[in-house]
Amino acid sequence: MSPKSSLKKDRKSQLSLVLQPGAFFQEEVRRAIHKQSLKTDQHTEFYLVDLLTRFMLTENFFAVDEKGNMREETLALLLGEALNSLDAVKKREDLRRLGDISLYTAGFFSDSLARKTVDVDYYIGMGKNAYSSLSQIGLDAHFRKIFHELAHRFVKFVDVLAEVSAAAFPQDVKNILRTYEIWLRTRSERAEKQLKDAGIIPNANFKPELQ
Repeated sequence: MSPKSSLKKDRKSQLSLVLQPGAFFQEEVRRAIHKQSLKTDQHTEFYLVDLLTRFMLTENFFAVDEKGNMREETLALLLGEALNSLDAVKKREDLRRLGDISLYTAGFFSDSLARKTVDVDYYIGMGKNAYSSLSQIGLDAHFRKIFHELAHRFVKFVDVLAEVSAAAFPQDVKNILRTYEIWLRTRSERAEKQLKDAGIIPNANFKPELQ
């Protein structure tokens, strides 16, 4: 593939990512699953796509305090809140968040974890336990089945997300995604120029599929 063709392909991927993240992630997750010869339930595949789409927005990945400031949640804190909660709904929400953050972090940021006090195996252990608990206490049999598979094949799904990250999100694409998010929130002229320089023309009247 020529450099020019490669650049066009990268720009097409960037446009797809920022404008139709659900469709983009669905294609990439399926490609990663196929590449690893992994057989999985279709509903679990959709769950992975939804997880990736939700965590496109930093506010969904980080906790927000009463002043609107974002902060990183420690897994131990999430686990403690889940175990100590007397509210069954709150307990399930905390466990799901613990599992989702663990899976996403282990899959997307495993390289950076080497510089932290805990490594990828810690996230894997926490995520597996969270999903395992959800598979037993969830009210919906549909989701209990999904959480059961996520718990018992957690490492496999970490590999799927790692494959998506490595194949579809080189550093320049991640930067474009962040720039687009900044533009959506602030209409920054600088962010708009950066997008145009990357071949993306932002449309103020277009509402991207971010939910």
